[in-house]
Amino acid sequence: MTTTHRIQPALLRCLALLLPLLLTSACIPQNPAVSPLGIVVVGPGDAIQIRSAEVLTGVGELGIPRQRAVAMALADYGPIKGHPVSMGAGLDSLCTAQGGLGAAQTVVGDPRIVALIGTSCSVAAALASPILSEAGLVMISSSNTSPSLTSDLRGNAGANHHPGYYRTASNDLYLGRAVAEFAYNQLGLRRMATIHDGDPYTSGLTGAFAVAFEELGGAVTAVAEVSRGETDMLPALTRIAAASPEGLFFLLFPDESARVARQIEQVDGLEALTLISSDSLLLAAPEIVNVYLTGPELGFGNNINQATGKSGEELLAAYKERYGEGPTSAYLAHAYDAATLLLHAIEEAAEVHGDALYIDRARLRQALTGTSGFQGIIGVIACDSFGDCGTGRAEIRHHADPAVTDFAELPVVYRFEPGTR
Repeated sequence: MTTTHRIQPALLRCLALLLPLLLTSACIPQNPAVSPLGIVVVGPGDAIQIRSAEVLTGVGELGIPRQRAVAMALADYGPIKGHPVSMGAGLDSLCTAQGGLGAAQTVVGDPRIVALIGTSCSVAAALASPILSEAGLVMISSSNTSPSLTSDLRGNAGANHHPGYYRTASNDLYLGRAVAEFAYNQLGLRRMATIHDGDPYTSGLTGAFAVAFEELGGAVTAVAEVSRGETDMLPALTRIAAASPEGLFFLLFPDESARVARQIEQVDGLEALTLISSDSLLLAAPEIVNVYLTGPELGFGNNINQATGKSGEELLAAYKERYGEGPTSAYLAHAYDAATLLLHAIEEAAEVHGDALYIDRARLRQALTGTSGFQGIIGVIACDSFGDCGTGRAEIRHHADPAVTDFAELPVVYRFEPGTR
């Protein structure tokens, strides 16, 4: 006679929770602390596993430098409690929603991974963040800026905010305010138009600008939306011309930004338009001059990352020596600081039991959320309860010489720091 034993559902759930731990080949302590998000066990001699997800194709010039910065940070930081840290093969998040989804699914499919550094673009993070959050992982980006991923800076969570998300890039509400103050107070503009492509980054930043500009007394007379990959910008520009703005703030990806800038001269009434865009325009259209470009603060050459002792100048020099070229992303230091901030939090959350290392996922989140006074290259870093860890500082530079193709070499015409106005 064969006897069939039915395993109770509760026992099945317990086995499901324990299986990832058993697969690490490490022994579980007799009385491990209970973690609501689970514990990653790093076996004797094994590496702590994190991953990097940046845009590596298409507009890869934006993401590749940041992935390199993460690799440099791991090398500079060194092992954590006797265990090396591996970022594996870089994941391509493609700067699209589906790219973010694919990267997140790859990461949660490996129970050894404790965190993801990325994504490059806010649109990719919007789909990646909920998946990683549900799995108990942390995600820290160096270049996501959409307010929807964190908060409105007034205590209200953004539509795409999920626990476990952090970023060293600043919330675009700061940059929106910076551009508005520059346009209104420095340039004397009163009538503005905007163009975006509908994704969380471009629509979020142009929206933040519009609110701040109107609070100052200005008017946004036209808002146009174009699609990624669109080549004919004349219909949008014609609608803008009908509203008679004095200036245009256009936030698009490099190729689309270049098309807008090049086609403006074909539209009557826009000849004297003041142009304000982002640093990415310089990548695709360096010949477009007399344009103001926005970006993060870059004047932190003497700041030193407390975890590695490396300054901004040393990081840039090491990057050029290692890769034979300068970075094509303004967020190099943000990526380096994001990686060291994560490693520092892992070290704080990890416990040694015998020859194995135990990383409590909940404690890792607590360590990151509790970050205060961490000296990074970008400045002193503190994280709020929504994951905003950026300084909020921004710069606007003037591009007047087509021979200059490095955003960092353009003259700064406006600096913004929260709380100083």
